[in-house]
Amino acid sequence: MLVLGILIGHYADIGIAIPLGLTLVSLLALAIIAFTQKKAESIYFGLLTTFTTVGLGILTMALAQPKNFPDHYSHQDIAAYGTWELKVTKVLKPTSFSDRYIAKVLSYNSKKSSGKVILNYPIDIPRKKLQIDNELIVFNSAENIKPPLNPHQFNYKKYLGNLGVYHQIRINHENHFFLKKSSSTIKGYSALVRTKIISKLKNFNFGKDEIGIIQALFLRQRDDISEATYSNYKDAGAVHILAVSGLHIGILLLFLEFLLRPLKILPKGKTIKLLVIVFFLWGFAFLAGLSASVVRAVTMFSFVAYALYLNRPSNTFNILALSMFFILLVFDPMLLFDVGFQMSYAAVFAIVWIYPLFQKFWYPKNWAMRYLWQLLSVSIAAQVGVLPISLYYFHQFPGLFFISNLLVVPCLGLILGFGITIIFLILLDIAPDFLIGFYNSMIGLMNAVIGWVAQQETFIFKNISFDAVQMTLAYCLCIASIWAFTKPKFKHIVATLACIMGLQFWSLYLGHTIKQKEIFFIGHQSKNSLLVFQKGNELRLFSTDTISSTRITTNYEVAERIKHTRYQTVQNAYKIKDEKLLIIDSLGVYGVDQRPIEYLLLIQSPKINLERLIDSIQPKLLIADGSNYLSYINRWRKTCANKKLPFHYTGEKGAFYFK
Repeated sequence: MLVLGILIGHYADIGIAIPLGLTLVSLLALAIIAFTQKKAESIYFGLLTTFTTVGLGILTMALAQPKNFPDHYSHQDIAAYGTWELKVTKVLKPTSFSDRYIAKVLSYNSKKSSGKVILNYPIDIPRKKLQIDNELIVFNSAENIKPPLNPHQFNYKKYLGNLGVYHQIRINHENHFFLKKSSSTIKGYSALVRTKIISKLKNFNFGKDEIGIIQALFLRQRDDISEATYSNYKDAGAVHILAVSGLHIGILLLFLEFLLRPLKILPKGKTIKLLVIVFFLWGFAFLAGLSASVVRAVTMFSFVAYALYLNRPSNTFNILALSMFFILLVFDPMLLFDVGFQMSYAAVFAIVWIYPLFQKFWYPKNWAMRYLWQLLSVSIAAQVGVLPISLYYFHQFPGLFFISNLLVVPCLGLILGFGITIIFLILLDIAPDFLIGFYNSMIGLMNAVIGWVAQQETFIFKNISFDAVQMTLAYCLCIASIWAFTKPKFKHIVATLACIMGLQFWSLYLGHTIKQKEIFFIGHQSKNSLLVFQKGNELRLFSTDTISSTRITTNYEVAERIKHTRYQTVQNAYKIKDEKLLIIDSLGVYGVDQRPIEYLLLIQSPKINLERLIDSIQPKLLIADGSNYLSYINRWRKTCANKKLPFHYTGEKGAFYFK
């Protein structure tokens, strides 16, 4: 019910006042029933409890939206230049053009304010890299974060909006200065420790790929991992190993449970063991930077540690549900929309439910076979849990995931334990060279195994079209089929068949809908021109550089379920029903009598007299794509404004669709 409330609050966006009032009234009504009735088991109590939980979810979601607070910076005039006092809270992965940071707004134009913004610092400017807890004054205006410029691209604006970030500020060496005194936070101390560890690691004889993996495993720093190594882990179905997540925390929990078992013999030894385990888990979270995903995983497994402390395995589902309730209510309800959060809980719930069923199905007497079967069971259970989500977000399925997990995951506990020991010895400057070499070989062997699995391209299924409806029906099918297998009742079999029929009918509906589609648009790509025509499940792409355009068209093909794509060069003119599109490229050549022209597209920065051209062919709309110089774009925009001619630049307004 809390999740339902969060979903309502997210999509309704009704502010704070209404959900606060409704929640207070329902809580008061619950209190009255609890005090006036000896047994609060009536249907009215249950309905009121449900309503209160939903209201609490809506209220939590409203409180998680920074813009709902009156002191949020967006309630002021931020379009003009202003003075921002900012505090860096997170270092993001840099792009090809700039370093990026998330900063907390302390004040705007000397008025105390709240909120978060993105800081962009161009890499071609001599600069000092920002660190967490740096406080600075910036004089600039805030810009809106752009939505995707092409259909079916990743919506970075929506992603940042879920983090409560709505604007970005560009900084350079002239428009900002640092404050000498800045307050320190626990995240700042964590960043300092990680920076010190990374600098010390680089003084030892680790390989380039190996040190990148070590930083990812323990410090949640993946910037130094090569593109080839990261692709190998992704194709092998083992990319979760590179992200400090529930897998690492779960393995660490089991390792600590085994290591601290002798504490049970002490008076109150179980309680001491629980406290020590929770302390070490949160210590690892500190080492990994206390990011939202790490805090989420450690919180979840702190609850699991408590469940182990109670020694009541039957309560595991309740403990996991309680941990999810606690995380969403206390930390951040927006985590519900985080892919990592969804996959972590889907995997853990699946393991808790499906793994025991596998063990009941077959329990080998041979210990070696039993151990392999247990590993395989855990791997398959987790994959069943995350498969629909993985297909929905990433559109690929690594067929040999069980091999990479069987080969790597059993050794991951040793790798983590050994790595923590190595880092501790390095910080004390007493790490022997033979241990460094041995650990470097271990990481290198893991990379080699993952690389071998990734090379089996026949078993990597990519570009799978899978939408939200199919994801929901797939989960319903998994649940119903497991019920039908373990408890073969008529209603469970009917539910399974209904889910199968639902998937089939939805696929037929999508096929029918796609056949009716006919779309023609001009896409945006820097230094390239893209004209895309879709008719049914066939696609024709007109481009000046077909190789570089495949990244954009691949996303479109997957989302639109395209079966055939033809690549062609850009022509000088197209007829769209009864309207004409004229294209002028870098040669600047066009026919003498081209009228009437409805659309004029300029590509590859043609050197033309635009005023004369407009007077000559009298177009109704002028379009410029990403292949043109920005200086030309600005000049054309002014000319169109003087001529009162509509102007569409794909770099600002996104793809242009022809009606």
